Amino acid sequence: MAKVTDVRPLTGVALADALDHVARLRIEVFHAWPYLYDGDLEYERKYLQSYRDSDRAIVLGAFDKDRLIGASAGAPLTDHAEDFAAAFEGIGLNLGGIFYCAESVLLPEYRGQGIGHRFFDLREAHARRFGFSKCAFCSAQRAADHPQRPEGYRPLDTFWRARGYVPLPGVVAQFSWKDIGEVDETPKPLQFWIRDL
Repeated sequence: MAKVTDVRPLTGVALADALDHVARLRIEVFHAWPYLYDGDLEYERKYLQSYRDSDRAIVLGAFDKDRLIGASAGAPLTDHAEDFAAAFEGIGLNLGGIFYCAESVLLPEYRGQGIGHRFFDLREAHARRFGFSKCAFCSAQRAADHPQRPEGYRPLDTFWRARGYVPLPGVVAQFSWKDIGEVDETPKPLQFWIRDL
């Protein structure tokens, strides 16, 4: 198992320099189950700009020496209000008090070393510093009998529950992307999870 040496926030010039690396890492990791994402570098660059442009966002990098081997991001949920408005409609939560823990991506050979916990620890601490009362994220939902589901796949539900997150009943966002081998984008359901800080 490869060893990670450093997990740290990326800001300023370091963030600008790392954005293309983060974009490629997202494409590589999300290519696998359950996302099956047929990635697009231009889309990724545009998406990541929202984190660079937000004064309350955070982007974390995990490094093996100088090599970026993992990344994680977070921002106020209101930065993504257009994407998530329909999912949260009518449930009575103040979106302004929720920090959105976006994706965490990590190369397979670096998993199982606590880096996922470090990503959550740093994002939750960042959210507390800005006065957020809750953290939330969403996870891709796929059918149990999906033909590309790997044998023995274990979702991360146990990990998330151990960190205090629970699914928000009925709060499911719809995002579209192109699956591997598909010609067009199709909508996918993503279940929201939440915890108090």
